[in-house]
Amino acid sequence: MSAALRIAILAHSTNPRGGVVHALELGDALTRFGHNVTVFAPDTTGAGFFRGTLCRTSSIPAAAVGRDLRTLVETRVAEYVRYFEQGENRCFDVWHAQDGISGNALATLKERDLISSFARTVHHVDAFADERVSDLQKRAIKAADQLFAVGALWRDWLARQFAREARVVGNGVDMCRYSPTRGVADTELRDHLGLPEAGPVFLAVGGVEQRKNTIRILQAFEALRPQHPSACLVIAGGASVLDHGVYQARFDGVLAHCGEAAAAVIRTGPLWQKLMPALYRAASALVFPSISEGFGLVALEAMACGVPVVTSRMAPFTEYLGANDALWCDPSDTASIAAAMEKSLDASRRAELLVRGLQVAARHDWSATARAHLPIYEKLLERVDA
Repeated sequence: MSAALRIAILAHSTNPRGGVVHALELGDALTRFGHNVTVFAPDTTGAGFFRGTLCRTSSIPAAAVGRDLRTLVETRVAEYVRYFEQGENRCFDVWHAQDGISGNALATLKERDLISSFARTVHHVDAFADERVSDLQKRAIKAADQLFAVGALWRDWLARQFAREARVVGNGVDMCRYSPTRGVADTELRDHLGLPEAGPVFLAVGGVEQRKNTIRILQAFEALRPQHPSACLVIAGGASVLDHGVYQARFDGVLAHCGEAAAAVIRTGPLWQKLMPALYRAASALVFPSISEGFGLVALEAMACGVPVVTSRMAPFTEYLGANDALWCDPSDTASIAAAMEKSLDASRRAELLVRGLQVAARHDWSATARAHLPIYEKLLERVDA
């Protein structure tokens, strides 16, 4: 594709979640190819995205909304539609939604003949109790002219549930940003969080969420701590448009009965993206036994930083990690998680995992992900010209 495209990529928020990271990295990679990319997202604060970018970014004015999910989704969709109803904001050749919120907005614009077509990336699909929200999630898939998936798990799910074909585009990791090389930020981060010098430091990323399996991570850590009394568990991140209050209350209840281990649990909340490489390097292992993921970008980020990964023996992880690339566990079994965490501390195993992890990370390049989009973008253009 020789001509530069004007590409609009729409995300659901400006927070450092996997789908948003993917949108920004895709935008940057396409910009390096010479395309004119703008990544959009609703922004209640006006602060913009969590990191700087090579591509353009634009914040959609968004109102503060309470915890009701249906209200949140419908409000964000309406805000997107209002913004792009204005002709001066629709100067794009390709429209690409990264989630259900932006997918519904583009579906409405298409119904009104304000855009001719759009693509949608399906990172993962949630189960919603609210029938209206569930219907909107389906609409954002059905209305899309072209579909992408980040892995075979969700490609196959789309084929079964919707009889739709999706192109697998994968994910990547920036190995200039994420690397084993330490710097001043590493010391500053350890001091800021009060991490023990002796360690070990177990890291969980994604905040306290049911699909991140955070309660079992905590229970596994509690089981290990008698053998490692200076160990700590860092739970980082947690910015989400969904309300995880019920699960977080359960987590707090478990934590309250952890005795001395509770004092060794550090919850950082969302961190500046520039601190994440140092946080990975501070860890003895990334503990990521998720029960549901689209891809699991943080596993690649940790590997690029030379950190062993404990993760679930299930797709999507088994799609891109080999048998000896990670420390596998049964995410439903706390003892299995604890055993994998213990194995991460073995010196010879760690050395092997460092080498293999860097090899895995090197195979996942954002440029390859961006290139995989271009044939589908070309199909969207053919639809415009038809």
